[in-house]
Amino acid sequence: MTPLPAVARPKLVVAISGGGTTLRNLIDRIAGGTLDAEIVGVVATRDDIGGVAIANDAGLPIRVLRRDDFLPSPEADPDAGDAAYSDALFDFVREQAADLVVMAGFLAFVEIPPDFEHRVLNIHPSLIPAFCGKGYYGLRVHRAVIERGCRVSGCTVHLVDNEYDHGPIVDQRVVDVDPADTPESLAARVFETECELYPAAIAAVAAGTLSVDGRRVVRGS
Repeated sequence: MTPLPAVARPKLVVAISGGGTTLRNLIDRIAGGTLDAEIVGVVATRDDIGGVAIANDAGLPIRVLRRDDFLPSPEADPDAGDAAYSDALFDFVREQAADLVVMAGFLAFVEIPPDFEHRVLNIHPSLIPAFCGKGYYGLRVHRAVIERGCRVSGCTVHLVDNEYDHGPIVDQRVVDVDPADTPESLAARVFETECELYPAAIAAVAAGTLSVDGRRVVRGS
C-alpha cells in the first residue's frame, strides 16, 4: 500500500485540449476559497483553443505542446512521439515546481514518469469502467450512454497511469439519465457534477488521507 503524501496548498499544472471549462471552474473555486490550491501553469495541445484565452486572462504561464511537432517524421506512426511529448510536458511541470498535474479535457496520451506516479489526475465523463478508453471523450461518451439505454451515468476522477482511463479511481458521482436526454443535455448535467467532484478529489489527494493499494484508492493512510 502506498500512502499519498500530504501537500499543503498544492501547486497545479492544468492540461487542456479544448474550451477550458474545467480550467475556469478550478480558477473560480480557488478564487472563491473552496479549493486551497494554486495553478502554476497550463499545458495546451493547441494555441487556438478557448482554454488558452482563459489561461491568458488569468495571467497563467502557458506551454503549447502540439502533438504532431514531436513526431520523428510526417509519415511516422502517431504513437511514435509519445516519449518525447511526455518528456516535454513533464519538463514544463518540473519547471513550474508543480505538485500535481490535473488533466482537464486533455486528449493527448502521455507516459507518466516515476517521479509523478500517483501525482497526475484525470476526470472522465462516465462511470469507469463503462464508456471509457481510447476514443471515448466529449459527446461521444454521452451519445454512447444514451444509445445503450443506460439509466445512470456520471463522472470519475482517477489517478493516471500509462493506459487510457485505467488508473486507480479516487471518486465517482452518479447522474441520472433522463429518457428525453440528448448527448448535449446529459453532458451539461454531468459537467455540473464534475465541477463539484474534481475540486473535492484534488483536495482529498493533497490531504494525505488516501493510499493506493494496487488498483484501489483506500481512505486512510
